[in-house]
Amino acid sequence: MTIYEQDIKFMNAALDEAQRAFEADEVPIGAVVVCDGRIIGRGHNLTETLNDVTAHAEMQALTAAANTLGGKYLQGCTLYVTVEPCLMCAGAIGWSQISRIVYGASDEKRGYATFTHRQPFHPKATITPGVLAEEAATLMRRFFSQKR
Repeated sequence: MTIYEQDIKFMNAALDEAQRAFEADEVPIGAVVVCDGRIIGRGHNLTETLNDVTAHAEMQALTAAANTLGGKYLQGCTLYVTVEPCLMCAGAIGWSQISRIVYGASDEKRGYATFTHRQPFHPKATITPGVLAEEAATLMRRFFSQKR
């Protein structure tokens, strides 16, 4: 399986998590952490459910992955998230030392790139934006159109 095929496969898993958030009336963002070709952490937004502004999809997935591995550092792992991480999540991703970040849709209002010109992730981390971006953006548009 090529890197591109893997990215599609695991971003689809993140989109499944985003759909779970959508169905729970949460902002539909989903994330998975992958290590050695298997998902070791999953998450979707739970901010309304938990009444916790920090309960973002990335935070849930990072915590689950750290618990699976038994340590806080996620070197050699990849985070797939449907929407560009916010600055809070980008900081946590950086502290986790995750090796690769793959995201779908950009977030011009709250994405980390809006707030900083410096990359907040680990210096050796690589970033791949735009994977299944239209699918992620469509889910977000559907969610917010129902709110208006």
